[in-house]
Amino acid sequence: MMEAVINLKHIRKTYVMGSIEIHALRDVSLEIFPNDYVAIMGPSGSGKSTLMNVLGCLDTPSAGDYYLNGTNVSNMEDHELAHIRNKEIGFVFQTFNLLARSTALDNVALPLVYAGLNKPARRERAAEILNNVGLGDRLDHKPNELSGGQRQRVAVARALVNDPSIILADEPTGNLDSKTSYEIMGLFEDLYQNGNTIIVVTHEESIAKHAQRIVRLIDGDIAKIEVNEKRLIAGKVK
Repeated sequence: MMEAVINLKHIRKTYVMGSIEIHALRDVSLEIFPNDYVAIMGPSGSGKSTLMNVLGCLDTPSAGDYYLNGTNVSNMEDHELAHIRNKEIGFVFQTFNLLARSTALDNVALPLVYAGLNKPARRERAAEILNNVGLGDRLDHKPNELSGGQRQRVAVARALVNDPSIILADEPTGNLDSKTSYEIMGLFEDLYQNGNTIIVVTHEESIAKHAQRIVRLIDGDIAKIEVNEKRLIAGKVK
């Protein structure tokens, strides 16, 4: 049987504010497998941002176990989590999070600095990935010289450069017009078809419908998990 890339077991996250406890996640269990495409949805305050932070090793749960590629990362120290993030997770954010004074090539190559690659190897790998996302002619352009869609493609390339286990996208089309959003979701579809594991956190039904499964959160709990029937027809749901 295929091993899960992500295995959440009874995850809870509680924030204490003075005498008040806020239960952001309440006993969440979820498995995500290689080449899964999962959308996480929920209203404001449902826990989807907290869940994203836990999945991305940006935060640790108050209780429960999180296994990422078989390793329990639930109680790791910050420096250990930083290593896991750089090795295993490619992030794509709504606001792109690009360095304004750096070229597309240097932005994409940045994670490879922490991975210990030398400069020629970093530049070669970054150029390869930028070419793969259709920006081979924009290597030396800075973010302010690129359109919103091109900036998000740079962000996707940066997420891919370390060949991560999962791509975690937080509202990846939130700052884009509808035409550009369609193009970016087409890029995610290509990544999925090429075998990548994708998790998208979104409040937009039109974005979630691209996924194999939609995980709906309410008040910190998984209310239901929907399987995309169109994916079943395409034969991609495992």
